Amino acid sequence: MQSSSGSNPSQVAARNCRRLQRELADLITGGIFHVEEGAAGSTRWVVKIRGAEGTFYHGEVFRLQFVFPPEYPIEAPEVVFLHPAPIHPHIYSNGHICLSILYDGGWSPALKVESVCLSILSMLSSAEAKRPPEDNDNYVRTCSSSPKKTRWVFHDNKA
Repeated sequence: MQSSSGSNPSQVAARNCRRLQRELADLITGGIFHVEEGAAGSTRWVVKIRGAEGTFYHGEVFRLQFVFPPEYPIEAPEVVFLHPAPIHPHIYSNGHICLSILYDGGWSPALKVESVCLSILSMLSSAEAKRPPEDNDNYVRTCSSSPKKTRWVFHDNKA
């Protein structure tokens, strides 16, 4: 059986594995982020990020969970903050993140784990206040367990 890209599933899986191995090596040698969990061939990583100096989150450490689908990098990974999530206007208390690059329409196969982490760190750094999203309680009560099943509405680029 052929996939729509003309590759069979084992070729797609091999490409996916090679890409993840390169990204893991880049993260480890880059030194900005710390890979707490994840190994070559693993489809679940936990990456630690530190709040930048001069921001509301300075000195705080947060853990992001990446779950990679078989179609990665064509399809975006699922990215959530593990508990405790930062208090931020675009981050829900269950760890879901309202950031366009994480979902259909904003994701590009050119993006990597490191660029996603940098985007999230930038979002945290640009926060004007440390407050939860206005609809946090309702969203957390009614959402799916996967943020990728949410129909996000991106109405601003300010935090």
